[in-house]
Amino acid sequence: MKKSLATLALVACAFLPGCLGPNNAFNNLHAWNQKVTDSKWGNEAVFLGLNIIPVYGLCYFGDIVIFNSIEFWGGKNPIEASSK
Repeated sequence: MKKSLATLALVACAFLPGCLGPNNAFNNLHAWNQKVTDSKWGNEAVFLGLNIIPVYGLCYFGDIVIFNSIEFWGGKNPIEASSK
């Protein structure tokens, strides 16, 4: 069991070295959520809905595992940053 966990940890380190990145997908979703309505209560309702459905979680997971790793290995993030 310890060998399996050690192997899994080494594989994760090999494939996820660039997790610290700009998180463009998550930041774009957050920027959109801040201006989706003119009401702060409407924005909060959308925010809660997107957390219940786990859209925020999926965007963040995608950024960490996929998009930031692509940027680390390829040099360019496939998700463009929002202009806010």
